[in-house]
Amino acid sequence: MLSFVYARQSGLDDPVRLRRAEVLGLELNHNRDVDRIHGNGINTLVIEVIDGRYILSGGFDGVIMIYDLENNSKKPQYTCKAICTVVGIYIKFSIETVQWYPHDTGLFVSSSFNKTMKVWDTETLKPAEEFQFDGSTVFVSELLCYSSHSALLFSVLAVGTKDPKVQLCDLKSGWRIHILQGEKCLLFLNGDSPGGGHILATDSTDSRNRVWDVRRASGSLFTLDQHNGDKSKASSEAVNTPHNGRVNGLLLLTTGTDDRMRLWNSATGENTLVNYGNESRKGLKFTISRGCSPEFVFVPCGSSVAVYGLHSGDLITMLRGHYNNEDCCEFHPDYQELYSGGKDCNVLAWVPVLRQPDTEDIKYIFNMKHIGGAQAVINPAFEDAWSSGED
Repeated sequence: MLSFVYARQSGLDDPVRLRRAEVLGLELNHNRDVDRIHGNGINTLVIEVIDGRYILSGGFDGVIMIYDLENNSKKPQYTCKAICTVVGIYIKFSIETVQWYPHDTGLFVSSSFNKTMKVWDTETLKPAEEFQFDGSTVFVSELLCYSSHSALLFSVLAVGTKDPKVQLCDLKSGWRIHILQGEKCLLFLNGDSPGGGHILATDSTDSRNRVWDVRRASGSLFTLDQHNGDKSKASSEAVNTPHNGRVNGLLLLTTGTDDRMRLWNSATGENTLVNYGNESRKGLKFTISRGCSPEFVFVPCGSSVAVYGLHSGDLITMLRGHYNNEDCCEFHPDYQELYSGGKDCNVLAWVPVLRQPDTEDIKYIFNMKHIGGAQAVINPAFEDAWSSGED
């Protein structure tokens, strides 16, 4: 790790290499604890993108927490404190999803098994808006914000329920403005839009993944096909299905009860045929690194987090620290850190570790300093060209 730091300081290496080294060096941070508040497991974690300081958690016990990740004590060993708690009077069922409003930490959204989706005021911790879905359990919600030239054009909540349709709810008016009608299936939503704030991907218990443009009143744009149109590889009933079983999530990646995780081309709907091996059958809340090029995928796997190469499908490492099943994880792109939550009610922090230099690191640093002189190995863009002479 120290060799990467020195190379970055000298201008020899691109910062991407250092970020990749940090992700590959993730270890459980024993000096950083997170308040243990949840009493029945943690179902979802989300870090806000404005300051990267606050993290939302939703639990099976119907509790929503906001943690402050800042080290206010300035000591090496510290605890991330829970600064806000939502319990009891407003929520009585398991929290399925939570999400920050992407342009302001003053709002966040939650969905739960009480057939409601709520928009919360962070200051008062009371619902600013509530959408009731009578007779339909809300499984997931996704906030779509579409901007143009720094102007926010619309903010829409896409809500997936037990009914065979996705309902779009306008935050400004509080009305349900559109329905994406599917077949007789259970619809879930993806975590991010592959083509911008107006593109939505859904999947269902009929094993079909669809990509929609929420601005269009017509049907879906296309359906993902795991066999890329080759009917010789599947029966006629399964040729257009991304999985042979229920699909549990979709962005560029899908996981399903066929024990497979797949990577898709979101522009064409083609299967890239990356082999990640076998995966868990439960609904997975996985996350993807950012800025590492190529990226890594962090997937809950039993009581561990499996780290895969996004484009290669290779299993890089396993992060072990939970005492029970791990259910969700969230990557922090500002610090190349990972946070995970599970049924043991703990939120664990995984951080890059600057290990002691090994023999190869020492040789690398020695060579850069002495072979050809220190200035010879420094990128010219970082050389000191200042002179006190008159000319």
